[in-house]
Amino acid sequence: MTLIPTDLSASRLVDALRDPNREIAASSRVIDLSVGIVVCIPCFRRPQHLRLTLDSLVGQRTPRPFAVVMVENDAAARESAPVAAEYLADGRLQGVCLVEKRQGNCQAINAAFETAQALFPAATRFLMIDDDEIASPDWLELMVRTADATGADVVGGPVLPVFADDSQPWLSHHPVFCPAYDYSGAVPVIYGCGNCLITRAAFERFEPPAFDLRFNFLGGGDCDFFVRCRDAGMLFHWTAEAVITETVPLSRSNLGWIAKRGLRIGAINYRVQYKAAGGAMARARVFAQMVGRLPLSLVRAARLLPTAKAVVAMHPVMVAVGSVLAAFGFDPKPYEASKIVS
Repeated sequence: MTLIPTDLSASRLVDALRDPNREIAASSRVIDLSVGIVVCIPCFRRPQHLRLTLDSLVGQRTPRPFAVVMVENDAAARESAPVAAEYLADGRLQGVCLVEKRQGNCQAINAAFETAQALFPAATRFLMIDDDEIASPDWLELMVRTADATGADVVGGPVLPVFADDSQPWLSHHPVFCPAYDYSGAVPVIYGCGNCLITRAAFERFEPPAFDLRFNFLGGGDCDFFVRCRDAGMLFHWTAEAVITETVPLSRSNLGWIAKRGLRIGAINYRVQYKAAGGAMARARVFAQMVGRLPLSLVRAARLLPTAKAVVAMHPVMVAVGSVLAAFGFDPKPYEASKIVS
């Protein structure tokens, strides 16, 4: 075990950054460089919920030592950094909180994973949880145990919604909120990093940054990364028992937000597939397929309407419309600071 006492000027921390747009905001008094597991947490303007996220990590039932790397992505207000500093200063968690001065979803995630890999050279398992999520007590143990037992390069788990407005329980089954899989086992790919484990070997297959900055404000950099992992022949596993819950505020359970989320999913689908297509002909096929799905989505919606609520039946249409809009150059940008609602 290699322990180093730390402060904000420790050379080891400075070497881990090597980027003028990143700075250490807080660190634990002692960092164990031999830990094999690091939990990464992008943070943006949700300091009160971050406490819940960190409490859930403190309460993990695992014998495995782990560190945390938190990324404050609001360089001006820095509301999350003081919360992170509390947990690091009193020893409840070990690791660092850094400030990523460049705003955006992919910037924050890249900062977290890159710093984790540089600061903890012995780490081989990198997990991620968002600052509006709460990990179940056995989450980390189940995710790491799955990676160890299966040899998977990427492990995913469910993110289950907890609605501030509990008057519409059926919303948990809407495709926007429903997990990709409902079983544990090998899966072809996962789509989001809100509950994931990625091995160091997976990161090393690609040139940095792992999360393409072209998705920085649209979102979907995680989907793009995992599709590239799949295309590179990597193994994916889903652990249905490794549950994370996500707090869904009122602003994200109304019909307008759900419709916009469908449009964004469509835009991400188009951008990921267009990027993966090799050559002009393949990209032309992606364009044609996306445009062709719009009339098919109307047929599908008509079939769903007799048995499903309208907001569920219209989801395929919203996704198809989002893809068509993206094909013509119109993308939503929900991760621009002025448009994020906490």
